[in-house]
Amino acid sequence: MKNVPFKGIIAYPITPFNTNDQVDISLFKAQVERLIVSGSHGIAPLGSTGVLPYLTDVEKESITEATTQQVAGRVPTLVGVSNLTTERTIYHAQYAEKAGATAVMIIPMSYWKLTDDEIVAHYDKVASKINIPIMAYNNPATGGIDMSPSLLKRLLEIPNVTMIKESTGDVQRMHILKKELGEEVAFYNGSNPLALAAFAAGATGWCTAAANIIPELNLSLYEMIRLNDLGAAQKVFLKQLDVLKFIVAKGLPRAIKAGLELLGEKGGELRNPLQPLGEHDTQALAKILDSVKLVQN
Repeated sequence: MKNVPFKGIIAYPITPFNTNDQVDISLFKAQVERLIVSGSHGIAPLGSTGVLPYLTDVEKESITEATTQQVAGRVPTLVGVSNLTTERTIYHAQYAEKAGATAVMIIPMSYWKLTDDEIVAHYDKVASKINIPIMAYNNPATGGIDMSPSLLKRLLEIPNVTMIKESTGDVQRMHILKKELGEEVAFYNGSNPLALAAFAAGATGWCTAAANIIPELNLSLYEMIRLNDLGAAQKVFLKQLDVLKFIVAKGLPRAIKAGLELLGEKGGELRNPLQPLGEHDTQALAKILDSVKLVQN
């Protein structure tokens, strides 16, 4: 298998802001530390949960540095470096590598729909400028581009591209590529409500924001899968399913901020135009968390 530095639960921290709309680095580091202490197998800043498109270049750099400083090599780090242009994606990928990131994650972002050849060229040019692995991230709901199994297969021919994160919710894609490429491909689930099905299909890990609020359940699911105890895995998955559905439906940054605060943790502020969950949704989340005995009394 190609260089695959991640397995298990890869946690996505949110990017907290203060009341002056500045990134709260101190709080971010505290949140990263909490994820590590809770047992997460990897930390992935600057993803959808970390509101990557809402940040300036300087803010992205500060989050990248804060992550590698706080993690200090205890677990691998996967830094989101996506940008509209190849040049800026290369810049952030090189910055992440220099800062000590284990790998980078790239989702194709574009105002105009990119062709397959353009996407391959984009990844290839970034890969040629760094020496750490790349995770290709397929999430048409946020990126607006759906990378087909045939395109993902082409991307995996690029030496540095060693991992695929699938967030389409189509588990069959994993089956298709694994059938064609065998153990040469490492898949990571990015569709929270399909975590069990993805693991059953052979996913190497689960990239999730849920680790901010239900780490014990996430880790327990992975452990049951690792032990090949599918019966226990199903039980622990069903226990967390309502949480997973809720955070996806309500938007990860909003839902995770609310969840942290319901658990007695600081969630920070959101950046406009994002707004916190309303009272009704917050009460609904509290009820769900209470059902799994997590809400702080």
